[in-house]
Amino acid sequence: MKQVLGMGNALVDIMTKIESDDVLDKFSLPKGSMQLVDLENRNTVLEGTSNFERQQSSGGSASNTIHGLAKLGIKTSYIGKIGNDSFGEFFHQDILNSGIEPRLLKGDAETGLAIALVSPDSERTFATFLGAAIELSHNDLYSSLFSGNDYFHIEGYLVQNHELLKKAVQLAKENGLKISLDLASYNVVEDNLEFLKEIISNYVDIVFANEEEAKAFTGFEPEEALNEISKVCEIAIVKIGKNGSLIKKGNEKHKVGIIDVNPIDTTGAGDLYASGFLYGLIKKFPLDKCGHIGSILSGRVIEVIGAKLDNNIWTEIKKELDTF
Repeated sequence: MKQVLGMGNALVDIMTKIESDDVLDKFSLPKGSMQLVDLENRNTVLEGTSNFERQQSSGGSASNTIHGLAKLGIKTSYIGKIGNDSFGEFFHQDILNSGIEPRLLKGDAETGLAIALVSPDSERTFATFLGAAIELSHNDLYSSLFSGNDYFHIEGYLVQNHELLKKAVQLAKENGLKISLDLASYNVVEDNLEFLKEIISNYVDIVFANEEEAKAFTGFEPEEALNEISKVCEIAIVKIGKNGSLIKKGNEKHKVGIIDVNPIDTTGAGDLYASGFLYGLIKKFPLDKCGHIGSILSGRVIEVIGAKLDNNIWTEIKKELDTF
């Protein structure tokens, strides 16, 4: 059985349903934005929303993708950095309970949190405290972390730490792993464009991008962006929202649609698409089937609040995949 190693910002997701947007004004959070906050402001938001309904789970883009693969029965492990606190212990236990082998290091800061305030109209506003997650360093990585795996999945948010990302992909290649990268954020792509082009051209096999990230990377709209990205990696995927996704490998090209769902919250849609696509590759399905599995997972996750599906939904998904 193929094994997948992930690496990313280890964050605890806290999904909080607020009663009105007045709560956002109280914390000076623009609706629909993602604001980085310090420890003091993190505590202010946590305390100020303690009376609202909330749920928490292990999070971060790559962690969500690895979680989806684990739920589909793929052997997985995850590298990240957490704090020596109750949130860190929760993150560790949550991925352990999901069947993921934790390869977690302890940082000096407290564990990172992504506090999502969900308005009555389902719009999400994030107060994100990165904490120990961004203390992950190239000095924390060594060859045996990568050995025994077949795929290495990383999130684009890590690209801001050039030394960390470069060492990670070098070690992955030395150990014979296929590398997949989710570009994750168009502004991160813009800010690190030359470095990203170097890393993708020299090390990355599979690139996931949405249309904004693809445009930031190439300067082109989805179709032409797909062609450009496919020139520098083995498999290029451009996700185009309600219009599905575009996939290209060499001269092989596919357009894959979406499934019919009732969307509530788009958190984790791209992360779970990557889970489904990588699962399809591992199972040696044709590329269009890989994309379809990605669409199934991303479609199902936007029907719930947060980036995690309950076990009943995973059972339904696995039954559907058994028919492939």
